Amino acid sequence: MGAWAESVQVCVFDMRRGQQEGHELDKILFFSPLDCPLPTQLSVVGLSEGLITFTRIFSPEKPCQLMQAELHCHIFFNCEPDIWIVMVIEKSKEGEEEVRVAAIEGMLKEAHDLFVMFFGSIRGMLEKHPVGDLARSCLHAFFPDYLAEFMVGKKLRLPSIREGLTERGMVEPVNLDRDTFLHAQSLVGLLESWFGGGTVRHTMLLFHNYLVSSTLSAEDTARLFGYALLRLTPAAISLSNRRIKSASMSAISAAGQSKIRNLLNNGSAASSQGPSSGEEGLERVTKKHPRPLKPDGWWKEVDNFLATDAWESDSREAKALGPTIWLQHSNEQMRLCVFQYRTTTLIILVPTNSSVNGLDGLSLLRGHLLEKGAQKMQKLEERLAKEWKGINASHIAGYRYLCCDRTGKTAKASPPSKVATLSKESLAVLNLVRADIDLEKGRLERQASHHDADLEVCVRTKQNAWLVVRARGGQELYTVQERAGDTLLLASDAVEKLSKRHFNGHFYSD
Repeated sequence: MGAWAESVQVCVFDMRRGQQEGHELDKILFFSPLDCPLPTQLSVVGLSEGLITFTRIFSPEKPCQLMQAELHCHIFFNCEPDIWIVMVIEKSKEGEEEVRVAAIEGMLKEAHDLFVMFFGSIRGMLEKHPVGDLARSCLHAFFPDYLAEFMVGKKLRLPSIREGLTERGMVEPVNLDRDTFLHAQSLVGLLESWFGGGTVRHTMLLFHNYLVSSTLSAEDTARLFGYALLRLTPAAISLSNRRIKSASMSAISAAGQSKIRNLLNNGSAASSQGPSSGEEGLERVTKKHPRPLKPDGWWKEVDNFLATDAWESDSREAKALGPTIWLQHSNEQMRLCVFQYRTTTLIILVPTNSSVNGLDGLSLLRGHLLEKGAQKMQKLEERLAKEWKGINASHIAGYRYLCCDRTGKTAKASPPSKVATLSKESLAVLNLVRADIDLEKGRLERQASHHDADLEVCVRTKQNAWLVVRARGGQELYTVQERAGDTLLLASDAVEKLSKRHFNGHFYSD
Protein backbone atom coordinates (compact mmCIF):
# COMPACT_ATOMS: atom_id res chain seq x y z
CA MET A 1 0.00 0.00 0.00
CA GLY A 2 1.43 3.41 -0.93
CA ALA A 3 0.92 6.94 0.29
CA TRP A 4 -2.11 7.19 -2.01
CA ALA A 5 -5.18 4.97 -2.26
CA GLU A 6 -6.70 4.43 -5.68
CA SER A 7 -10.21 4.73 -4.26
CA VAL A 8 -11.82 4.84 -0.85
CA GLN A 9 -15.20 4.19 0.72
CA VAL A 10 -16.26 5.57 4.09
CA CYS A 11 -19.32 4.33 5.91
CA VAL A 12 -20.96 5.32 9.20
CA PHE A 13 -23.53 2.81 10.43
CA ASP A 14 -25.47 1.84 13.55
CA MET A 15 -25.61 -1.85 14.42
CA ARG A 16 -28.77 -1.37 16.53
CA ARG A 17 -30.83 -0.31 13.53
CA GLY A 18 -32.26 -2.33 10.66
CA GLN A 19 -32.62 -5.60 12.56
CA GLN A 20 -35.65 -6.74 10.58
CA GLU A 21 -35.15 -8.41 7.22
CA GLY A 22 -35.52 -5.99 4.34
CA HIS A 23 -34.76 -2.97 6.53
CA GLU A 24 -30.96 -3.28 6.43
CA LEU A 25 -30.59 0.07 4.66
CA ASP A 26 -31.78 1.79 7.83
CA LYS A 27 -28.38 0.97 9.40
CA ILE A 28 -26.52 3.31 7.05
CA LEU A 29 -26.15 6.87 8.33
CA PHE A 30 -23.53 8.03 5.85
CA PHE A 31 -21.74 6.54 2.87
CA SER A 32 -19.09 7.98 0.60
CA PRO A 33 -18.94 8.18 -2.37
CA LEU A 34 -22.49 9.51 -2.33
CA ASP A 35 -23.37 7.92 -5.68
CA CYS A 36 -22.26 4.43 -4.65
CA PRO A 37 -24.90 1.80 -5.61
CA LEU A 38 -27.07 0.59 -2.74
CA PRO A 39 -26.09 -3.11 -3.17
CA THR A 40 -22.43 -2.13 -2.72
CA GLN A 41 -23.26 -0.13 0.40
CA LEU A 42 -25.21 -3.04 1.88
CA SER A 43 -22.35 -5.42 1.03
CA VAL A 44 -19.79 -3.24 2.86
CA VAL A 45 -22.02 -2.87 5.92
CA GLY A 46 -22.98 -6.55 5.96
CA LEU A 47 -19.37 -7.73 5.80
CA SER A 48 -18.34 -5.22 8.46
CA GLU A 49 -21.13 -6.20 10.81
CA GLY A 50 -20.32 -9.89 10.38
CA LEU A 51 -16.64 -9.36 11.21
CA ILE A 52 -17.48 -7.21 14.24
CA THR A 53 -19.99 -9.74 15.58
CA PHE A 54 -17.60 -12.66 15.08
CA THR A 55 -14.52 -11.01 16.62
CA ARG A 56 -16.54 -9.83 19.64
CA ILE A 57 -16.57 -13.46 20.76
CA PHE A 58 -12.82 -13.31 21.35
CA SER A 59 -12.37 -9.62 22.21
CA PRO A 60 -15.56 -7.98 23.52
CA GLU A 61 -13.91 -4.60 24.25
CA LYS A 62 -12.04 -4.21 20.94
CA PRO A 63 -13.70 -6.59 18.50
CA CYS A 64 -12.27 -5.58 15.14
CA GLN A 65 -9.63 -3.14 13.96
CA LEU A 66 -8.38 -4.26 10.56
CA MET A 67 -9.21 -6.67 7.77
CA GLN A 68 -6.65 -7.16 4.99
CA ALA A 69 -7.76 -8.61 1.67
CA GLU A 70 -5.81 -9.00 -1.57
CA LEU A 71 -7.19 -5.85 -3.17
CA HIS A 72 -8.74 -3.96 -0.27
CA CYS A 73 -8.05 -2.98 3.31
CA HIS A 74 -10.88 -2.40 5.84
CA ILE A 75 -10.19 -0.16 8.88
CA PHE A 76 -12.78 -0.20 11.69
CA PHE A 77 -13.29 2.55 14.27
CA ASN A 78 -15.88 2.10 17.03
CA CYS A 79 -16.64 5.80 17.63
CA GLU A 80 -19.70 5.36 19.92
CA PRO A 81 -21.59 2.38 21.38
CA ASP A 82 -22.61 0.23 18.37
CA ILE A 83 -21.81 3.06 15.95
CA TRP A 84 -18.93 2.34 13.60
CA ILE A 85 -16.94 4.25 11.03
CA VAL A 86 -15.43 1.92 8.43
CA MET A 87 -12.95 2.96 5.75
CA VAL A 88 -12.42 0.63 2.79
CA ILE A 89 -9.21 1.40 0.89
CA GLU A 90 -8.35 -0.03 -2.50
CA LYS A 91 -4.69 -0.97 -2.41
CA SER A 92 -2.37 0.81 -4.77
CA LYS A 93 -0.65 -1.39 -7.32
CA GLU A 94 2.42 0.82 -7.41
CA GLY A 95 2.78 1.63 -3.71
CA GLU A 96 5.42 0.06 -1.56
CA GLU A 97 4.76 1.74 1.78
CA GLU A 98 2.82 0.06 4.54
CA VAL A 99 0.50 2.55 6.24
CA ARG A 100 0.00 2.22 9.98
CA VAL A 101 -3.58 1.34 10.87
CA ALA A 102 -3.37 3.57 13.94
CA ALA A 103 -2.52 6.54 11.70
CA ILE A 104 -5.69 6.00 9.65
CA GLU A 105 -7.67 5.44 12.84
CA GLY A 106 -6.34 8.82 13.93
CA MET A 107 -7.99 10.40 10.88
CA LEU A 108 -11.32 8.73 11.67
CA LYS A 109 -11.11 9.68 15.35
CA GLU A 110 -10.33 13.28 14.46
CA ALA A 111 -13.37 13.36 12.16
CA HIS A 112 -15.63 12.02 14.91
CA ASP A 113 -14.19 14.37 17.55
CA LEU A 114 -14.80 17.40 15.34
CA PHE A 115 -18.31 16.21 14.47
CA VAL A 116 -19.22 15.80 18.15
CA MET A 117 -17.76 19.22 18.95
CA PHE A 118 -20.11 20.89 16.47
CA PHE A 119 -23.19 18.65 16.46
CA GLY A 120 -23.12 16.50 19.60
CA SER A 121 -23.01 12.70 19.73
CA ILE A 122 -24.50 10.59 16.95
CA ARG A 123 -26.18 8.31 19.50
CA GLY A 124 -27.78 11.32 21.17
CA MET A 125 -29.21 12.46 17.83
CA LEU A 126 -30.62 9.01 17.11
CA GLU A 127 -32.29 8.83 20.51
CA LYS A 128 -33.96 12.21 20.01
CA HIS A 129 -34.83 11.56 16.35
CA PRO A 130 -35.23 7.76 15.97
CA VAL A 131 -35.95 7.89 12.22
CA GLY A 132 -32.36 9.03 11.75
CA ASP A 133 -33.04 12.02 9.51
CA LEU A 134 -31.23 14.54 11.71
CA ALA A 135 -28.12 12.37 12.16
CA ARG A 136 -27.95 11.62 8.43
CA SER A 137 -28.32 15.25 7.39
CA CYS A 138 -25.65 16.44 9.85
CA LEU A 139 -23.23 13.70 8.76
CA HIS A 140 -23.81 14.62 5.12
CA ALA A 141 -23.18 18.28 5.96
CA PHE A 142 -19.88 17.43 7.67
CA PHE A 143 -18.12 14.37 6.23
CA PRO A 144 -17.75 15.40 2.55
CA ASP A 145 -15.90 18.55 3.63
CA TYR A 146 -13.66 16.59 6.01
CA LEU A 147 -12.80 13.93 3.43
CA ALA A 148 -12.09 16.65 0.85
CA GLU A 149 -9.08 17.65 2.99
CA PHE A 150 -7.43 14.33 2.04
CA MET A 151 -8.77 13.75 -1.48
CA VAL A 152 -7.21 14.57 -4.84
CA GLY A 153 -9.72 13.49 -7.45
CA LYS A 154 -10.80 10.03 -6.38
CA LYS A 155 -7.52 9.27 -4.61
CA LEU A 156 -7.10 9.45 -0.85
CA ARG A 157 -3.87 10.86 0.58
CA LEU A 158 -2.93 8.34 3.25
CA PRO A 159 -0.57 9.01 6.17
CA SER A 160 2.90 8.54 4.70
CA ILE A 161 5.92 6.97 6.37
CA ARG A 162 7.35 10.51 6.30
CA GLU A 163 4.72 11.39 8.90
CA GLY A 164 6.05 8.71 11.29
CA LEU A 165 7.30 11.41 13.69
CA THR A 166 3.90 13.09 13.96
CA GLU A 167 0.72 12.28 15.88
CA ARG A 168 -2.83 13.43 15.09
CA GLY A 169 -5.01 14.83 17.83
CA MET A 170 -2.12 16.42 19.71
CA VAL A 171 -1.36 20.05 20.58
CA GLU A 172 2.09 21.57 20.10
CA PRO A 173 2.78 24.32 22.66
CA VAL A 174 5.15 27.18 21.89
CA ASN A 175 8.15 27.52 24.21
CA LEU A 176 7.92 30.80 26.14
CA ASP A 177 9.96 32.45 28.83
CA ARG A 178 8.24 33.15 32.13
CA ASP A 179 7.61 36.87 31.52
CA THR A 180 5.99 36.30 28.12
CA PHE A 181 3.79 33.53 29.53
CA LEU A 182 2.66 35.80 32.39
CA HIS A 183 1.93 38.54 29.84
CA ALA A 184 -0.34 36.12 27.95
CA GLN A 185 -2.05 35.06 31.17
CA SER A 186 -2.70 38.68 32.15
CA LEU A 187 -4.65 39.19 28.92
CA VAL A 188 -6.81 36.17 29.75
CA GLY A 189 -7.37 37.48 33.28
CA LEU A 190 -8.45 40.87 31.95
CA LEU A 191 -11.04 39.27 29.69
CA GLU A 192 -12.57 37.48 32.65
CA SER A 193 -12.50 40.58 34.86
CA TRP A 194 -14.23 42.80 32.31
CA PHE A 195 -17.40 40.72 32.36
CA GLY A 196 -17.20 38.58 35.50
CA GLY A 197 -19.62 35.87 36.52
CA GLY A 198 -18.08 33.33 34.16
CA THR A 199 -19.33 35.17 31.06
CA VAL A 200 -16.05 34.59 29.27
CA ARG A 201 -15.87 30.95 30.29
CA HIS A 202 -12.78 29.84 28.38
CA THR A 203 -10.07 31.26 26.16
CA MET A 204 -7.41 29.86 23.87
CA LEU A 205 -4.39 31.74 22.53
CA LEU A 206 -2.45 30.59 19.46
CA PHE A 207 0.65 31.93 17.76
CA HIS A 208 1.14 30.72 14.19
CA ASN A 209 0.28 27.00 14.54
CA TYR A 210 1.35 26.71 18.19
CA LEU A 211 -0.60 26.87 21.44
CA VAL A 212 0.24 29.71 23.83
CA SER A 213 -2.39 29.05 26.52
CA SER A 214 -5.77 27.42 27.05
CA THR A 215 -8.24 27.26 29.94
CA LEU A 216 -10.04 24.26 28.41
CA SER A 217 -9.58 20.61 29.37
CA ALA A 218 -6.89 18.67 27.50
CA GLU A 219 -9.47 16.88 25.30
CA ASP A 220 -11.37 20.05 24.40
CA THR A 221 -8.12 21.94 23.83
CA ALA A 222 -6.95 19.28 21.35
CA ARG A 223 -10.27 19.34 19.48
CA LEU A 224 -10.49 23.11 19.17
CA PHE A 225 -6.78 23.37 18.37
CA GLY A 226 -7.24 20.87 15.53
CA TYR A 227 -10.13 22.88 14.12
CA ALA A 228 -8.15 26.12 14.44
CA LEU A 229 -5.34 24.67 12.33
CA LEU A 230 -7.86 23.70 9.66
CA ARG A 231 -9.88 26.92 9.53
CA LEU A 232 -8.99 29.65 12.07
CA THR A 233 -5.24 30.35 12.05
CA PRO A 234 -3.80 33.06 9.78
CA ALA A 235 -2.32 30.35 7.54
CA ALA A 236 -5.73 28.65 7.19
CA ILE A 237 -7.48 31.97 6.49
CA SER A 238 -4.87 32.89 3.88
CA LEU A 239 -5.25 29.51 2.20
CA SER A 240 -9.05 29.90 2.11
CA ASN A 241 -8.75 33.35 0.57
CA ARG A 242 -6.65 31.90 -2.24
CA ARG A 243 -9.07 29.12 -3.01
CA ILE A 244 -11.57 29.47 -5.84
CA LYS A 245 -15.06 28.38 -4.92
CA SER A 246 -16.11 25.62 -7.29
CA ALA A 247 -19.46 24.28 -8.33
CA SER A 248 -18.32 20.81 -7.26
CA MET A 249 -19.16 21.55 -3.61
CA SER A 250 -22.70 22.45 -4.61
CA ALA A 251 -22.89 19.27 -6.62
CA ILE A 252 -21.76 17.25 -3.58
CA SER A 253 -24.36 18.98 -1.45
CA ALA A 254 -27.13 18.30 -4.00
CA ALA A 255 -26.07 14.67 -4.34
CA GLY A 256 -26.06 14.39 -0.57
CA GLN A 257 -29.61 15.71 -0.31
CA SER A 258 -30.77 13.25 -2.95
CA LYS A 259 -29.06 10.40 -1.11
CA ILE A 260 -30.65 11.47 2.19
CA ARG A 261 -34.09 11.45 0.58
CA ASN A 262 -33.54 7.87 -0.57
CA LEU A 263 -32.33 6.85 2.88
CA LEU A 264 -35.24 8.57 4.59
CA ASN A 265 -37.81 7.00 2.30
CA ASN A 266 -36.40 3.55 3.08
CA GLY A 267 -35.91 4.40 6.74
CA SER A 268 -39.45 5.71 7.20
CA ALA A 269 -40.86 2.60 5.61
CA ALA A 270 -38.66 0.38 7.72
CA SER A 271 -39.16 2.02 11.08
CA SER A 272 -42.27 2.32 13.14
CA GLN A 273 -40.49 4.39 15.81
CA GLY A 274 -40.91 8.12 16.29
CA PRO A 275 -43.57 10.59 15.21
CA SER A 276 -41.86 11.66 11.98
CA SER A 277 -43.61 10.90 8.75
CA GLY A 278 -41.69 11.01 5.48
CA GLU A 279 -42.64 14.62 4.75
CA GLU A 280 -41.77 15.91 8.19
CA GLY A 281 -38.43 14.11 7.98
CA LEU A 282 -37.68 15.58 4.55
CA GLU A 283 -38.54 19.04 5.80
CA ARG A 284 -36.01 18.71 8.60
CA VAL A 285 -33.39 17.32 6.22
CA THR A 286 -33.74 20.08 3.67
CA LYS A 287 -33.34 22.67 6.44
CA LYS A 288 -29.79 24.02 6.29
CA HIS A 289 -27.24 22.63 8.71
CA PRO A 290 -23.85 24.04 9.68
CA ARG A 291 -20.87 23.16 7.52
CA PRO A 292 -18.02 23.91 9.96
CA LEU A 293 -15.39 22.62 7.51
CA LYS A 294 -16.80 24.47 4.53
CA PRO A 295 -13.97 25.70 2.25
CA ASP A 296 -13.65 29.51 2.35
CA GLY A 297 -16.03 29.46 5.30
CA TRP A 298 -14.04 31.90 7.46
CA TRP A 299 -12.52 35.32 6.74
CA LYS A 300 -11.11 38.27 8.69
CA GLU A 301 -13.17 41.44 9.02
CA VAL A 302 -11.67 44.95 9.10
CA ASP A 303 -11.93 44.98 12.92
CA ASN A 304 -9.75 41.80 13.08
CA PHE A 305 -12.64 39.57 14.21
CA LEU A 306 -13.22 36.41 12.17
CA ALA A 307 -16.59 35.92 10.48
CA THR A 308 -18.15 32.85 8.86
CA ASP A 309 -20.99 31.86 6.59
CA ALA A 310 -20.56 28.13 7.30
CA TRP A 311 -23.34 28.25 9.92
CA GLU A 312 -26.15 28.79 7.46
CA SER A 313 -29.39 29.79 9.10
CA ASP A 314 -32.68 31.42 8.19
CA SER A 315 -32.31 33.73 11.18
CA ARG A 316 -30.23 36.89 10.77
CA GLU A 317 -29.78 37.03 14.52
CA ALA A 318 -28.35 33.50 14.57
CA LYS A 319 -25.87 34.46 11.84
CA ALA A 320 -24.82 37.58 13.74
CA LEU A 321 -24.37 35.69 16.99
CA GLY A 322 -21.92 33.30 15.35
CA PRO A 323 -21.19 29.55 15.61
CA THR A 324 -21.55 27.29 18.63
CA ILE A 325 -19.58 24.26 19.80
CA TRP A 326 -20.06 21.57 22.47
CA LEU A 327 -17.44 21.00 25.15
CA GLN A 328 -16.86 17.36 26.03
CA HIS A 329 -15.57 17.98 29.55
CA SER A 330 -18.57 19.99 30.80
CA ASN A 331 -21.14 19.10 28.11
CA GLU A 332 -21.83 22.82 27.70
CA GLN A 333 -22.69 24.65 24.51
CA MET A 334 -20.44 27.64 23.85
CA ARG A 335 -20.51 30.46 21.35
CA LEU A 336 -17.30 30.99 19.41
CA CYS A 337 -15.77 34.45 19.10
CA VAL A 338 -12.39 34.74 17.33
CA PHE A 339 -10.09 37.78 17.28
CA GLN A 340 -6.89 37.80 15.26
CA TYR A 341 -3.98 40.22 15.25
CA ARG A 342 -1.32 39.35 12.68
CA THR A 343 -0.20 35.81 13.58
CA THR A 344 -1.82 35.68 17.05
CA THR A 345 -5.32 34.24 17.37
CA LEU A 346 -7.53 34.67 20.44
CA ILE A 347 -10.52 32.31 20.75
CA ILE A 348 -13.16 33.32 23.29
CA LEU A 349 -15.91 30.94 24.42
CA VAL A 350 -19.12 32.39 25.88
CA PRO A 351 -21.90 30.12 27.24
CA THR A 352 -25.01 30.24 25.07
CA ASN A 353 -27.12 30.81 28.21
CA SER A 354 -25.00 33.79 29.31
CA SER A 355 -26.53 37.25 29.73
CA VAL A 356 -23.95 38.62 27.29
CA ASN A 357 -24.97 36.13 24.64
CA GLY A 358 -27.44 38.37 22.80
CA LEU A 359 -26.48 40.70 19.98
CA ASP A 360 -26.07 43.65 22.33
CA GLY A 361 -23.99 41.59 24.76
CA LEU A 362 -21.67 40.23 22.06
CA SER A 363 -21.28 43.72 20.59
CA LEU A 364 -20.29 44.91 24.06
CA LEU A 365 -17.74 42.10 24.38
CA ARG A 366 -16.23 42.89 20.98
CA GLY A 367 -16.18 46.59 21.81
CA HIS A 368 -14.33 46.01 25.08
CA LEU A 369 -11.81 43.80 23.32
CA LEU A 370 -11.17 46.40 20.62
CA GLU A 371 -11.00 49.26 23.12
CA LYS A 372 -9.00 47.65 25.93
CA GLY A 373 -7.56 44.43 24.60
CA ALA A 374 -6.32 45.24 21.09
CA GLN A 375 -3.28 47.10 22.39
CA LYS A 376 -2.41 44.25 24.74
CA MET A 377 -2.80 41.78 21.85
CA GLN A 378 -0.41 43.92 19.82
CA LYS A 379 2.18 43.94 22.60
CA LEU A 380 1.80 40.19 23.10
CA GLU A 381 2.25 39.61 19.37
CA GLU A 382 5.45 41.66 19.43
CA ARG A 383 6.84 39.71 22.39
CA LEU A 384 5.96 36.35 20.82
CA ALA A 385 7.44 37.31 17.45
CA LYS A 386 10.65 38.48 19.12
CA GLU A 387 11.01 35.30 21.16
CA TRP A 388 9.92 32.83 18.47
CA LYS A 389 12.74 30.95 16.76
CA GLY A 390 10.83 30.23 13.56
CA ILE A 391 9.34 27.08 12.05
CA ASN A 392 12.40 25.08 13.12
CA ALA A 393 12.06 26.14 16.75
CA SER A 394 11.44 22.56 17.87
CA HIS A 395 14.60 21.25 16.18
CA ILE A 396 17.23 19.68 18.44
CA ALA A 397 20.57 19.34 16.69
CA GLY A 398 21.58 15.73 16.09
CA TYR A 399 18.12 14.26 16.77
CA ARG A 400 14.95 13.38 14.89
CA TYR A 401 12.28 12.76 17.50
CA LEU A 402 8.64 12.77 18.58
CA CYS A 403 7.55 13.13 22.21
CA CYS A 404 3.86 12.57 23.04
CA ASP A 405 2.08 13.20 26.32
CA ARG A 406 -1.09 11.13 25.99
CA THR A 407 -2.61 12.53 29.19
CA GLY A 408 -2.01 16.19 28.41
CA LYS A 409 -2.64 15.71 24.67
CA THR A 410 0.57 17.57 23.81
CA ALA A 411 3.40 16.72 21.43
CA LYS A 412 6.81 18.07 20.55
CA ALA A 413 8.56 16.88 17.42
CA SER A 414 11.29 17.60 14.92
CA PRO A 415 10.01 19.93 12.15
CA PRO A 416 9.04 18.22 8.86
CA SER A 417 11.98 19.81 7.01
CA LYS A 418 14.39 18.01 9.36
CA VAL A 419 12.51 14.69 9.30
CA ALA A 420 12.72 14.81 5.49
CA THR A 421 16.50 14.40 5.74
CA LEU A 422 16.11 10.85 7.08
CA SER A 423 16.59 7.97 4.65
CA LYS A 424 13.57 6.09 3.36
CA GLU A 425 14.85 2.92 5.05
CA SER A 426 14.95 4.60 8.48
CA LEU A 427 11.43 5.95 7.99
CA ALA A 428 10.13 2.55 6.87
CA VAL A 429 11.63 0.81 9.89
CA LEU A 430 10.19 3.49 12.18
CA ASN A 431 6.80 2.85 10.62
CA LEU A 432 7.06 -0.89 11.32
CA VAL A 433 8.25 -0.33 14.89
CA ARG A 434 5.39 2.06 15.61
CA ALA A 435 2.92 -0.46 14.18
CA ASP A 436 4.27 -3.15 16.53
CA ILE A 437 4.04 -0.76 19.49
CA ASP A 438 0.44 0.09 18.54
CA LEU A 439 -0.41 -3.62 18.67
CA GLU A 440 1.35 -4.05 22.01
CA LYS A 441 -0.47 -1.07 23.53
CA GLY A 442 -3.78 -2.45 22.27
CA ARG A 443 -3.01 -5.84 23.83
CA LEU A 444 -2.19 -4.23 27.19
CA GLU A 445 -5.40 -2.20 27.10
CA ARG A 446 -7.46 -5.36 26.61
CA GLN A 447 -5.70 -7.28 29.37
CA ALA A 448 -5.46 -4.70 32.15
CA SER A 449 -7.01 -1.49 33.38
CA HIS A 450 -3.59 0.15 33.69
CA HIS A 451 -2.64 1.36 30.20
CA ASP A 452 0.58 3.24 30.93
CA ALA A 453 3.03 0.37 31.10
CA ASP A 454 6.72 1.20 30.68
CA LEU A 455 8.21 0.17 27.37
CA GLU A 456 11.61 0.35 25.67
CA VAL A 457 12.50 -0.72 22.13
CA CYS A 458 15.90 -0.44 20.41
CA VAL A 459 16.31 -1.35 16.72
CA ARG A 460 19.34 -1.08 14.44
CA THR A 461 18.72 -0.80 10.69
CA LYS A 462 20.83 -2.22 7.89
CA GLN A 463 22.27 1.26 7.29
CA ASN A 464 23.42 1.53 10.93
CA ALA A 465 20.67 3.88 12.06
CA TRP A 466 19.25 3.44 15.56
CA LEU A 467 15.59 3.65 16.54
CA VAL A 468 15.06 4.02 20.28
CA VAL A 469 11.56 4.19 21.75
CA ARG A 470 10.79 4.76 25.42
CA ALA A 471 7.40 4.98 27.13
CA ARG A 472 7.10 6.15 30.72
CA GLY A 473 3.88 6.96 32.59
CA GLY A 474 1.70 7.98 29.65
CA GLN A 475 4.49 9.72 27.74
CA GLU A 476 6.27 8.31 24.69
CA LEU A 477 9.56 9.29 23.06
CA TYR A 478 10.47 8.11 19.55
CA THR A 479 13.97 8.87 18.27
CA VAL A 480 15.77 8.10 15.01
CA GLN A 481 19.55 8.51 14.97
CA GLU A 482 21.48 8.14 11.76
CA ARG A 483 25.28 7.98 11.91
CA ALA A 484 24.99 7.73 15.68
CA GLY A 485 27.70 5.08 16.07
CA ASP A 486 27.95 1.32 15.92
CA THR A 487 26.96 0.43 19.46
CA LEU A 488 23.70 0.38 21.38
CA LEU A 489 25.50 2.02 24.28
CA LEU A 490 26.23 5.17 22.24
CA ALA A 491 22.66 5.35 20.91
CA SER A 492 21.19 4.83 24.37
CA ASP A 493 23.50 7.45 25.86
CA ALA A 494 22.32 9.96 23.23
CA VAL A 495 18.70 9.37 24.29
CA GLU A 496 19.69 9.84 27.94
CA LYS A 497 21.19 13.24 27.07
CA LEU A 498 18.07 14.21 25.09
CA SER A 499 15.84 13.25 28.01
CA LYS A 500 17.93 15.17 30.54
CA ARG A 501 18.28 18.37 28.54
CA HIS A 502 14.82 18.68 26.99
CA PHE A 503 12.34 16.41 28.83
CA ASN A 504 13.28 16.82 32.50
CA GLY A 505 14.89 13.38 32.63
CA HIS A 506 11.47 11.70 32.27
CA PHE A 507 12.81 8.99 29.94
CA TYR A 508 15.83 7.94 31.95
CA SER A 509 16.45 4.20 31.75
CA ASP A 510 16.66 2.34 35.05
